[in-house]
Amino acid sequence: MQSEKRNRKILVLCPYPTDCAPGQRLKFEQYFDNWRANGFEVEISPFMSEKMQKIVYKKGHLLAKTVGTIGGYLRRCKDILRVRQYDIVYIFLWITPFGRPFMEWIIRARAKKMIYDIDDLVYMSKTSRYNSFIRFLKSASKINFLIKSSDHVLVSTDELKSYSAKLNKNLSMIPATIDVKKYLYPHNQQSDKVVIGWSGSQTTSKYLHLIDDVLRYLVSNYNVKIMVMGDDDFVVDGIDIELLHWSAEDEIRNLQQFDIGLHPLPDEKWAYGKSGGKLVQYMAAGIPIVATALGPNFKVIENGYNGFLVRSEQEWIDQLVLLITDQALRKRMGENARKFAEQNSSVEANAGKYLAVFNLL
Repeated sequence: MQSEKRNRKILVLCPYPTDCAPGQRLKFEQYFDNWRANGFEVEISPFMSEKMQKIVYKKGHLLAKTVGTIGGYLRRCKDILRVRQYDIVYIFLWITPFGRPFMEWIIRARAKKMIYDIDDLVYMSKTSRYNSFIRFLKSASKINFLIKSSDHVLVSTDELKSYSAKLNKNLSMIPATIDVKKYLYPHNQQSDKVVIGWSGSQTTSKYLHLIDDVLRYLVSNYNVKIMVMGDDDFVVDGIDIELLHWSAEDEIRNLQQFDIGLHPLPDEKWAYGKSGGKLVQYMAAGIPIVATALGPNFKVIENGYNGFLVRSEQEWIDQLVLLITDQALRKRMGENARKFAEQNSSVEANAGKYLAVFNLL
């Protein structure tokens, strides 16, 4: 009698614990159930512990960060010993953060098949404002090695595709996606003010400061409330901002308080690697968006349909005022945003792309 075919095993090597980092949650984490339902066993090995993840982008905590980093390297040593047990090693962003690709070379040598998922311009070796002193320890050589040596590379933007294609021709484009079903729609707004909201992290909140003067103008002249989720220390002089602490449990409920979503970006190379994950979340929640007319945003926002793309401070003001003062327009654009998310950015619409890559290997 022929034995039952065993499930293929996937080891996911990623920077952060599950359900903590937007980049991971809006890419591969939400597909684990689908992978398992299709015959794959999945195990996740983050570099950072939950304790490390909570402080890594905070000022200070040098000793705890050092201990956490050592712990991460020890976990990777254990991963090296067990890599051969898995059919596929799935790597997101990086395996280890510093130095030359030593552990990466060993894992590649021992892995049966390897997939590399790059979702940011990590080869530029940027660091957060609180960890800039370690920038010299980072090297693009790790990222280039992972791209070049992997059996398949997953990218989410044209900029990442262009860069990666120079090193590896086995590429697939999979955008940031969202489990749209979790975002109940429509939902009732409870504020007597029009809520203008931004969602991100401590590493990306600096982009919101690009429109400080716009926010000051709106607060001074219209009945609006500004909400910021994901940076508990965010401040703009002269504005009363309601800070929403991010948690996986409260994220959707917090987003659904927004009437309008903000997505400012600088015109710099780093921004062209952004996959628009937050835009997709806004859309799943049925929120019209005002965003910088730049790179990846054109793939998600159709100007005047599900949001506005703007190029100047005056355009930011004009389009935000239009949405603030026209409730019917907000509703119509929010409905269009939700439709776009369902048709293009949902888990259901993209699950087959991951499975197709797995089945190629």
